[in-house]
Amino acid sequence: MEEIRRQLTLFIENETIEKVRVKFNPAQHALISAHVTLCREDELEDLDTIIANIKSLKINKPIRIIFNDVERFENGKGALIPACKEGTPLVNHANDHFHNLRDAILISPRKHLPHITLMHPRNSTCTDSIFEEIKSFKLPATLFFNKISLIEQKSGGKWKVLDEFSL
Repeated sequence: MEEIRRQLTLFIENETIEKVRVKFNPAQHALISAHVTLCREDELEDLDTIIANIKSLKINKPIRIIFNDVERFENGKGALIPACKEGTPLVNHANDHFHNLRDAILISPRKHLPHITLMHPRNSTCTDSIFEEIKSFKLPATLFFNKISLIEQKSGGKWKVLDEFSL
């Protein structure tokens, strides 16, 4: 049986992020463009209600996410850019836009720290020298998003956009 995964995603248009992904994780880059996952597949069980919630949104400005410096995860095998954590000096409520959007879309969302995966541990390995090289890139501290994309992956293949919703 074919495995189908769906997610709500905020795609990123940033040349530097894509350069890092192409150079250090071409396999993942080939599957999906740089993005911040808004809602994972297990959160989309009632997709019709979620889409209705998205369509009823009244947002008059882009969703802003403020990021920290790149860090390693999964025992150092992967690399990501995490969003600022609440409670960090000068960034209290920094990513409320993201969390408020999840609250408006999902019935009972779990806490989810937004992030950008640069190297996915499923198909890459971040060595110490690679990590130092990634840290030398000028990566964005803040990104703005104007649309939500509903995406789908079949049997581990390339993710495809099924629908897009302007904010």
